[in-house]
Amino acid sequence: MAKVRMTRGKFNGMTALADQNGIIAAAAMDQRGSLKKSIAKARGSDATGDDLVQFKRAVTKVLTRHASAILLDPEYGLPAIPERAPNTGVLLAYEKTGYDATVKGRLPDLLTHWSVRRLVGAGADAIKVLLYYSPADGPEINDAKHAFVERIGAECTAYDVPFFLECITYDDAISDPLEFARRKPAYVSTYMAEFSKPHYSVDVLKVEAPVDMSFVEGTRAFKGAAAYTRQEAMRFFRESAAAAGRPFIYLSAGVSDDVFRETLELAAEAGTNFSGVLCGRATWQDGIPLFAREGVQALEAWLEDRGVKNIQALNALLATGAKPWWVMYGDKDDIEVV
Repeated sequence: MAKVRMTRGKFNGMTALADQNGIIAAAAMDQRGSLKKSIAKARGSDATGDDLVQFKRAVTKVLTRHASAILLDPEYGLPAIPERAPNTGVLLAYEKTGYDATVKGRLPDLLTHWSVRRLVGAGADAIKVLLYYSPADGPEINDAKHAFVERIGAECTAYDVPFFLECITYDDAISDPLEFARRKPAYVSTYMAEFSKPHYSVDVLKVEAPVDMSFVEGTRAFKGAAAYTRQEAMRFFRESAAAAGRPFIYLSAGVSDDVFRETLELAAEAGTNFSGVLCGRATWQDGIPLFAREGVQALEAWLEDRGVKNIQALNALLATGAKPWWVMYGDKDDIEVV
């Protein structure tokens, strides 16, 4: 295999975000609107920006002792950066939270007062952008999204920093969860192939599992309606992995820690070459009610117990199932750093 050329800044950023074995075992704490709503619901009254700052600082302080990196947002997460454990890499989110539901296509937008230059200056080892993407949308919508990703890729290239693209698929024309579960494998494979193309300059794809575990027969997560057998699900994992031309990691997508672990078990059993995770809510979401009712000290105590157990259980799976980020290029020695 011919050597792959990688710039020094990109290589150093990837190294900062992975553990010594090249596995990205990262915690995600960039939630904003959804986190505020969850805290408010649990409390029965409004949540504030200070609530988000306190929550993010607590999660970062406790969980980064067991993570290779932490994903934060620059709106409420910057005070958490000094709380991280030594040698923990930092990803910063560049997108605005949510999307305008009154406009077709779930179009993305960036934070008004931030740029890649400013995010790097604030401590980012890598830049993360979330994109909702549906192959079922028309070419006018998806071409706009393609151009959007190209611009961010060019900006990250200019400042020599890794670009993590998080994709979430959807289909606004399908309301039945079972029907969407059947479509999901093809949708995920499509966006993994699309954004692996070199002109996007994406360094890592942060992706969903290609199947909805609650519709996989023979799993603990199965809820009675089947979209795929266990063998079919593993085939979809392999097909989506084969579509990737960049290192990829799985996101937890809001499922429970038990379901996410089973997802990774199935991905590993299928033999996919995923390079880790960026796991958020599956690790810490059950601590939200405690924080809402009893405050940050109660949250920290919960994180030290249940939160640490959640992330350690994930790390145990990554140690046996995940592959180093450089396997997409052969071996680490196959990368020429320039």
